[in-house]
Amino acid sequence: MKEIFNTNEAPAPIGPYNQAVKAGNTLYVSGQIPLSAETGELVKGSIADETHKVLGNIKAILHGAGYDFEDVVKATIFLTDMADFGEVNAVYGEYFTENAPARECVAVAGLPKGVRVEISVIAYK
Repeated sequence: MKEIFNTNEAPAPIGPYNQAVKAGNTLYVSGQIPLSAETGELVKGSIADETHKVLGNIKAILHGAGYDFEDVVKATIFLTDMADFGEVNAVYGEYFTENAPARECVAVAGLPKGVRVEISVIAYK
C-alpha cells in the first residue's frame, strides 16, 4: 500500500504527481526545483541560491512525512550545465554532512521551467 504526502511548506506539484509517496518504509520524493512554496515563482539567483532553495523544499517534504536528511539513501541531481557541479556539490555537502547517501549527478538538455538544477531523493526508515 502507498501513502501520499504533500505539504504547504514546499511548492505544489506543477503536474500530475505528488511531492512524495511512501511505500513501506521507503519515501520517494519527486524532483524539486527552486520554486517558492509561498508564491509558486522561481527563486532566481546564483546556482548556490537555487540549490539551497531546492534542498529547502526537499527538507520540508521530508519533515512533512516524518523523515530527515539522515534518512536519505539515494539522491539524483540533474544539472543543465556541469560547470555548476562544484557550487552545487558544495551546497549539497551542507545538507548531507555524515553518512551521505548514494548519488549520481546527470547533465540534461533542459529542466522544467528552464531551471538549472533539480534534485530528487529516496529516504528509508
